[in-house]
Amino acid sequence: MSSTDTESFRDLQSAATSHRGDRIFNRTITLAAFTALIVLAGITVFLGLQTIPVLQTQGLSFLTTSIWVAPDYGIWGMLYGSVLLAVIALVIAVPVSLLLSVFMVFLAPKGVSKVLTNLVDLMAAIPSVIIGLWAFYILDPVSQEWQQLLNQYLGWIPIFKNTSGNFSGTPFTAGFVLAVMMIPIVTSVTREVLGRTPPELINAAEALGCSLWTMLRYVALPYGRGGLVGGVMLGLGRALGETIAVFFVLKIVFEPVNYYDIIESGGGSIATLIVSKFGEAAGPYEVKLLLAAGFFLFMMTLLVNVIANLIVNRTGRLQK
Repeated sequence: MSSTDTESFRDLQSAATSHRGDRIFNRTITLAAFTALIVLAGITVFLGLQTIPVLQTQGLSFLTTSIWVAPDYGIWGMLYGSVLLAVIALVIAVPVSLLLSVFMVFLAPKGVSKVLTNLVDLMAAIPSVIIGLWAFYILDPVSQEWQQLLNQYLGWIPIFKNTSGNFSGTPFTAGFVLAVMMIPIVTSVTREVLGRTPPELINAAEALGCSLWTMLRYVALPYGRGGLVGGVMLGLGRALGETIAVFFVLKIVFEPVNYYDIIESGGGSIATLIVSKFGEAAGPYEVKLLLAAGFFLFMMTLLVNVIANLIVNRTGRLQK
């Protein structure tokens, strides 16, 4: 066999090995993806099977009433509380995350931006129980003073009205805790999206004499709109399912007194309902009730993620 034939044989052998490695890698990735889908489907089926007998005995009142005394059970107040806390967290976290991302990408020196990036990533890794302890011992007393000021100067606005004089364990404090937990997630995604804005578009805007605000409004933000929405929805999913940190600072009340009060003591969410009642469940039926509540929380979170994907995909098509 000549040297040329030997080299050709080696090239074919290397190509075959490379293709075999690609096939193994592709099959491994596909298996991992299907495993995730199987786990998700398994969770859905398990929780769904536990929900069926609950709906058969409680009916739709399980979703429309706010009571947890045998034999009647309902999670409406907890469902509403989950949404309320998430909205409060969004109102606080989204502007902070967006402004922090803009500073890191367009204004801060590289050294400062790198330090802030590491700090944001470190915040995202802090366990929920640590944030809950910080909120209970440090944030809650300060938050009560903030709420007293809000009630004193803005009490004429219904959401800032407090008639009980008790500012402890309020949805405002719980929402603020959720915002602290959302900020690292939303900031990381937003920073990455803004950092991918094509430099030629930014340079063109600067050449036209545009200010930073104008460039952000007409170039950077529209370009990364889909990613921004995806980051916000990802943070929202974290807020809807958070348990321990909220449990530390929120006084659990099943029936909302006024649905728009955020600085009145008392509130709740599906996650805090489960963690507060699961250990003291009075039998298998109450466990099924809590699993049914978890099923509806799961479906709510899944719906948020589906909507986020639809918005991201639609925005991507419009940009093309």
